[in-house]
Amino acid sequence: MFRSPARLYRALAIAEAITWTILIAAIIARAVGAPGIVVTVGGGIHGFIFLAYAATAILVALNQRWHLGVAALAVVSAVIPYATIPTEIWLHRTGRLDGEWRLEPGDDPRDRRWVDRLMRWFLRRPWVLAVLLAVGIVALYVILLLVGPPGGK
Repeated sequence: MFRSPARLYRALAIAEAITWTILIAAIIARAVGAPGIVVTVGGGIHGFIFLAYAATAILVALNQRWHLGVAALAVVSAVIPYATIPTEIWLHRTGRLDGEWRLEPGDDPRDRRWVDRLMRWFLRRPWVLAVLLAVGIVALYVILLLVGPPGGK
């Protein structure tokens, strides 16, 4: 399903935008009388997908060798409602999502860096990578839930 960085990134960019809709709808629903739990649920869904999108953006940025500014833009685009969609379109149109997963080292000297070797090791073991990312995202999500919502209660 996610045989290329572009497909994975697009899926999470769209999911992140959809969860913005869920969160905004929940806030509107609460404003017109729905119980506050709708925002808790909508915010929880959005928060989890936000973290998954950020992890995906970082993974794709490493694979595609984006400059730090491009990687930061990809991650920060999730903070602005629906901005992941135009960001994905821009990344696609500028060729930054072209290519496959870098499973084997190439001629580029950067392929000898420890971070590239580690990334390739995980990419060759997608289930290990998926479990590690899921555990990391869930752990961060739980920590953020314990800290509390943005802006306080």
